[in-house]
Amino acid sequence: MPAIAKLIPEETVFFLCDVQTRFKNAIFGFDELVLAISKMLKIAKVLEIPVVVTEQNPKGLGNTIPDIDLPSLGPLLLATIEKGLFSMVTPEVKTLLHERPQIKSVVLFGIESHVCVLQSALDFIEAGYNVHVIADGVSSCNKEEIPFALARIRQSGGYITTSESAAFQLQRDAGVPGFKLFSNVIKEEKDNTVRTLQKLLQYRAVL
Repeated sequence: MPAIAKLIPEETVFFLCDVQTRFKNAIFGFDELVLAISKMLKIAKVLEIPVVVTEQNPKGLGNTIPDIDLPSLGPLLLATIEKGLFSMVTPEVKTLLHERPQIKSVVLFGIESHVCVLQSALDFIEAGYNVHVIADGVSSCNKEEIPFALARIRQSGGYITTSESAAFQLQRDAGVPGFKLFSNVIKEEKDNTVRTLQKLLQYRAVL
């Protein structure tokens, strides 16, 4: 795995982990988490980055919260996968990635940081992918768990970044025709970004 793992749209898939209705009142900063995820999905649409969604035991925990507008992704939504594994690296996900050998990077966001996100990150790293975890796009029931989960991922070779930093890495160039659409998303999300960072990153040491 290269020491510098740049995000390139054509080589990237977004993975949304288990942001389901039954978690709404249990997860720290859930509303802010949803804002960050919604921004990432807007970026996916502008930059045409495919998205995979998982749902942990949806019969018991519900489906992805409707505040997250999955239908708007259209064909960019590769699959919504029901799982029992804590890790997102299910047989279905392995097949999806095997069919797309150009994919080198996985961008992870969702819950819980110390369970499903962590185990997914470790499995993706072990499989040879560059894993980028969105620090303002993950959370847990207990906020104290989060920095330890992110540290564990970093120790194993993952990359911890923020939603806006990842977005700009993927955009790369202000001189291309699609930049105006990208810029509009960043401007529209400015207040939500501030709210999300202040809520979700205040407890998270990065070093």
